[in-house]
Amino acid sequence: MSPLLVKARAGSAIVEVTPESAGWTHVGFAAHRLAPGEALKLDTGGRELCIVVLTGTVTVQAGGQTWEAIGNRASVFEERSPYAVYVPLETTVGITAVSAAEVALCSAPATTHRPARLIEPASMARSVRGQGANTRYVCDILPQTAEADGLLVVEVVTPSGHSSSYPPHKHDSDNVPQESSLEETYYHRLNPEQGFAYQRVYTDDRSIDEAMAVENHDVVMVPRGYHPVTVPYGYDGYYLNVMAGPKRVWHFKNDPAHEWLMQTK
Repeated sequence: MSPLLVKARAGSAIVEVTPESAGWTHVGFAAHRLAPGEALKLDTGGRELCIVVLTGTVTVQAGGQTWEAIGNRASVFEERSPYAVYVPLETTVGITAVSAAEVALCSAPATTHRPARLIEPASMARSVRGQGANTRYVCDILPQTAEADGLLVVEVVTPSGHSSSYPPHKHDSDNVPQESSLEETYYHRLNPEQGFAYQRVYTDDRSIDEAMAVENHDVVMVPRGYHPVTVPYGYDGYYLNVMAGPKRVWHFKNDPAHEWLMQTK
């Protein structure tokens, strides 16, 4: 199995990536299933946190504030944006499931004390990228225009038979504005759930060149390199991206071998 692939597991903590387990510096990610009434408690320590309510309804307590019964989706494939909560460093967090729920915990190092805040679906920009069989549907949950120290969070739905994060692009050089250095995780979901997708991660010198079949709830880690995704016919793909690096900006470079695809009509 590829060292960049983290397989889903049974139980509440579906999957988890820490800077220590990934061998990098910035991005942390975890997904949790919660039964009705089940609670999750944590402290952010020296990190900021973006809680994304993927499905179901939860109550979140953080920084002296409480957001009751937030969450509006039965499936991540619904054509609506999620609820999310931003939590700063050194804050105790409580998450309690009102209904059966799945939550994503996205984190990165932080230095700024700011209020915890609710990120409502109506505030999230939705867009369409690509064309033809490269079309995908994007929701910016925590973009670089929103207040945070390091985190960038976005979700993407890729229709059956389409490619995504394509043409292949990378963001592993600190060369702003041409390119920024960002670690990244892809949390994959498939519809129907027994499906699979393919993701390749590769560098120009092929010091990394991994092609992975990803299943429902798997995570792919992208420490550097290009990272396209393809979803086979008959299944729709979803992924939640978490990015963070030395600078909180997203500038990418397309693989020159495939950049000609940007000129096709």
